Amino acid sequence: MQKITSTVAGCMRWGKWGAQYSTKQYRTMIDACLQHGINAFDHADIYGDYTTEEEFGNALKEDNSLRDKIQLITKCGIQMMTENRPHHQIKSYNTSKEHIIHSAETSLKHFGTSYLDVLLIHRPDPLLHPHEVAEAVFHLKKQGKILQFGVSNFLPHHVDALRRYVEIEYNQVEISIIYTSPFTNGILDNCLEHHIIPMAWSPLGGGIFNDDSIPNYRKIVSTANELAEKYTTGINEILVAFLLKHPSGIIPVVGTTKVERLLQAKAANNIYLTREDWFKLWIATIGEDVA
Repeated sequence: MQKITSTVAGCMRWGKWGAQYSTKQYRTMIDACLQHGINAFDHADIYGDYTTEEEFGNALKEDNSLRDKIQLITKCGIQMMTENRPHHQIKSYNTSKEHIIHSAETSLKHFGTSYLDVLLIHRPDPLLHPHEVAEAVFHLKKQGKILQFGVSNFLPHHVDALRRYVEIEYNQVEISIIYTSPFTNGILDNCLEHHIIPMAWSPLGGGIFNDDSIPNYRKIVSTANELAEKYTTGINEILVAFLLKHPSGIIPVVGTTKVERLLQAKAANNIYLTREDWFKLWIATIGEDVA
């Protein structure tokens, strides 16, 4: 069982919710990622109104050797209203034992595989019962249908309530230069304390360099450009390196249809910001000196 250790390709916008890839285009993107050493792919059952997993799976089915070369991450627990789920009467969460098992088995069918490398609970559910989640995870792991388990968008108290009953190996949350709350609200401290690997979705802030409405935008860009020149690299690499500096071992999940963005995130692994340079970015984003 191999842990997720490096840049993850986020697939949310590969299908209906974005690029609307054909099977050939999915395969081309998968091959390009593998060619550059990016082998983990992040999904959720709801992506593309419940269609993207299956579309990705159709590309995998073209070559049986692909499955052994990649790591599949997917999420469950959100119930969306869509014509593909006509029985859903309202957008809601479902983390019951039955729903988790059914969702995982449906994802397996869509991907055309016998196992998922990582299954995540997509959002904290006010009705989540830790015993039920644990029973579902134990069942799926015993059958070899999932290898690792984690959560997404969970705050520390959500994690602590659940981890008493089941091992949590990942927490996928929003983290970027413009969303730094996890550095101070206990999320990354909780990951450190319990050896949970944090994954950062939207690690580039959704493309902040086109949005002058973001607080301290100009200072962030100016500082990042200054550091990019110092480290002889690009601004995106600097912003990912800012995340990688944290001792919890943040893994960026880059939701993009551009291979170059993934390569920029991967290249950040070779940039070692000094503490003072990291704090230059920190001060730029919070808009004031540290106390």
